[in-house]
Amino acid sequence: MKMSRKLKIAAGIVVISCLAAAASVYAAITPNKYPLAPINEPEFYGSPTSSIASAVAMPGGTATFETSGTTPSVINKEGKTIYERYGDTETQGLSVLKNIEKQLKEQGLSMKDVTYLRVYVAPDAAKDGKFDFDGWFSAYAKYFNTTENPTKTARSTVGVAGLVNADWLIEIEAVAAYPSNHDQD
Repeated sequence: MKMSRKLKIAAGIVVISCLAAAASVYAAITPNKYPLAPINEPEFYGSPTSSIASAVAMPGGTATFETSGTTPSVINKEGKTIYERYGDTETQGLSVLKNIEKQLKEQGLSMKDVTYLRVYVAPDAAKDGKFDFDGWFSAYAKYFNTTENPTKTARSTVGVAGLVNADWLIEIEAVAAYPSNHDQD
């Protein structure tokens, strides 16, 4: 009886040793996905052909500025339709991005410092009640991944049933990183 207990313990030690050896071999042949040296500015990852980043690595201790849900400005408060008052999804998206740009400027930042966008898109009655994601993507393309601003943010775009104001077709939250050389007077 004692012999079988010793045998079980020995077998357990062999199994654990084999698992540890396998883990060591796996770790040795798997490339490290993390930077080997500390980074000083945000690093963007993803396909060069994509208009957005799949991920952003932030340096430790990076100060960020985060906007709350930013909404479009009124074009014409006397307008009879939402399109006359606020515009379509693209127009509203451009308005929101302009509002975010203004908030960033007040903090000494620019759209080049934006690392992440969370976008809420509501159904558009003029598009048969469907989400006008293409309208939003077109607005995004005028601010990001351009010659003037090569930044490709990480981004989530979510279709929602509605926003606080029934005239709004889009609302955006932004995260921007202060450059490491940013003066904090």
